[in-house]
Amino acid sequence: MSDKSLSGAELAELVTGLHRLARNLWWTWNQEAQEIFQELSPRCWQNLYHNAVAILQEVSEYELHVRLQDHDFAHRVRSVLHEFEAYLSEPETWGNQNAPKLVKNPVAYFSAEFGFHETLPIAAGGLGVLAGDHAKSASDLGLGFIGISLFYREGYFQQTVNQDNWQTEYYTLLNPRNLPLEPVLDPRGEPLVCSVEIAMSQVYFQAWRVNVGRCPVYLLDSNRPENEQRFRDLTLRVYGGDSTTRIMQEILLGIGGVRLLRALGVQPSTFHMNEGHAAFLTLELVREKLAAGQILRDALANSKQECIFTTHTPVEAGHDRFSTDLMNYALLKMMGQLKLSIQDLMGLGRVKPENESETFCMTVLALKGSRAANGVSELHGQVSRSMWQGLYPGLTVDQVPIGYITNGIHLLGWMKGPVRRFWRRKLSSPPAEAVAAGEGTRFWALKPGLNWNRDMNTKAFWERMGDPSFISDEEIWALRYKLRRELIEFARRRLLIQGQRLLHGDFISFDHLLNPDALTIGFARRFATYKRAPLIFQQLEDIVKLIGDKQRPLQFVFAGKAHPRDDEGKRFIQHIIHLSKYTELKGSLVFIENYDVHVARQMVSGCDIWLNNPRRPLEASGTSGQKTSCHGCLNLSILDGWWREGYDGTNGFAIGDDSHPDSIEEQDRRDSTNLFRVLTEEVIPTFYARDAQGVPRKWIAKIRSAMVTLVPQFNTWRMVQEYADKYYIKR
Repeated sequence: MSDKSLSGAELAELVTGLHRLARNLWWTWNQEAQEIFQELSPRCWQNLYHNAVAILQEVSEYELHVRLQDHDFAHRVRSVLHEFEAYLSEPETWGNQNAPKLVKNPVAYFSAEFGFHETLPIAAGGLGVLAGDHAKSASDLGLGFIGISLFYREGYFQQTVNQDNWQTEYYTLLNPRNLPLEPVLDPRGEPLVCSVEIAMSQVYFQAWRVNVGRCPVYLLDSNRPENEQRFRDLTLRVYGGDSTTRIMQEILLGIGGVRLLRALGVQPSTFHMNEGHAAFLTLELVREKLAAGQILRDALANSKQECIFTTHTPVEAGHDRFSTDLMNYALLKMMGQLKLSIQDLMGLGRVKPENESETFCMTVLALKGSRAANGVSELHGQVSRSMWQGLYPGLTVDQVPIGYITNGIHLLGWMKGPVRRFWRRKLSSPPAEAVAAGEGTRFWALKPGLNWNRDMNTKAFWERMGDPSFISDEEIWALRYKLRRELIEFARRRLLIQGQRLLHGDFISFDHLLNPDALTIGFARRFATYKRAPLIFQQLEDIVKLIGDKQRPLQFVFAGKAHPRDDEGKRFIQHIIHLSKYTELKGSLVFIENYDVHVARQMVSGCDIWLNNPRRPLEASGTSGQKTSCHGCLNLSILDGWWREGYDGTNGFAIGDDSHPDSIEEQDRRDSTNLFRVLTEEVIPTFYARDAQGVPRKWIAKIRSAMVTLVPQFNTWRMVQEYADKYYIKR
């Protein structure tokens, strides 16, 4: 490479490109892009939630120009920007080849939350993470796709644990200027403002655009000076407030989302409701058709043909329901526009329209207003058909028109950096000059004909994991040790910070926390009570004995948030933290505060076992365990949700069989017994069965099997294609 300094025009092009890249979340699933932003300010990268926009605010334009005079750095920036532009402009995508009509008339995907990355904390849990992964894979596939959600300016809560080991919540204000957002502007360059009718008021909102690769996601924001404070605060927090706040948020999401799309000139071919929160969009579609002269019956039927619905909730109590008085208050103006009485409106959200004691259910409205509906795993589809059979009189449970598409994950978005580099090295050929110079492999080119985004999702790539000549047991075991070490050091740093806030007597010396040689079991998710976080500790004395085994040590890493109003979930957290501090589990059990995407990425990669023990069949799908297999972490799970379909006896461990007792008490007792049995009779012996070279060959065989059977199946690349084939593309 020439030592000649870059010209002003070349520098300006690179700087402009970096700023454009920072405001597109594509960088969150491109390792080389992340390394560039990290290199600009390692400390800010660590402290500011790995935020590329914030990095470029920290680094002055002058410093950036000077840093780009480093030829190696400039070359890497140019390479990443070239890859980024090639990604955006790729003509032969799966979507262009298989769903070209969606380019002009895209899918409009409505979700109350999107979880993209720790930079933008506007999701409460798995529903939002699934929505974010859906958008990323829609982008990778080149599918015509637009997301609609709300911009929660305080996001989801930050979690701390006080001296009583009790979860406390605090909120931080998100500044759009420091986030990968762009304001949606009108032709005059001013914020595009739309409105919805809520109660007797006109509520105004603007929107922010999140660029997710090729796909835009629009976040509606009611924090406008024209609005009363109560309406400005509708977009304050994720699922904040009471039922009144909830119904108003859902009016804004559903009705406001359709109106924003119309203002943008977008005519979606399909409106996809991700859970029932957005179901009011069906009322807006009907209102439009009535205004165009259609009669109500035709407007309802025609709107139904535009919508599909995905349900995620396998329990009655989890579905949003509103009283007649609240519906009458919040939707008074909409009722007038629809020319519906309150009883007619309530009937749209009731299983039995004439039953005046039945509340209005958003899921019922979504089911009645959609041409197709699905659950998110095979078992969840069965549960949903049984739950909503009353909506379809005369049909058997098996005939109820609710199908299923099993959830997946965006593989590259969840794959940790060292693992990306590991697999990329396996797919790469070093340039001759790199070999001659003895350089590393970080920026090797892919072998001819290979496409990183595509091939990492294919069965053909992962089938090579079964071939020791492609990857040896020793290489897999070395990778596992590296990832476990990284998790333990991450946990020690986080526990040090947590400990410094507490009294010295409560603090455990962080250097001695956890053992890099020990079998490490991870549990991290929402602390909903049905997920039974403390189940493993019901046999505490026996677990203490296992942890005390110097020859076959065992340890646990826990994380997760309970809903602010879920005291029972908070008691679970308190119990686990108490065990970690004041019992013989001290030093071998840790709880990491403030669970988010970043913590999740550390844990799914560094743990050896991913524990999941919900009360079956209450785990609709679950996706946390799907994020583990590409890292060589194995699942130990109840046969619920996706694991019921994924487990084949060779690729992980099952707690119990494909059944469950009806009694909660009996299910808890049986599952606790089975969990301990599998742990002691299968998991621990297999992990510690080492050959003369110290390698656990049978354990690694399970890792290989998990990679071959699970990774190419349980990803959103497959999932989004399935949605397109089944529901998006009208035959």
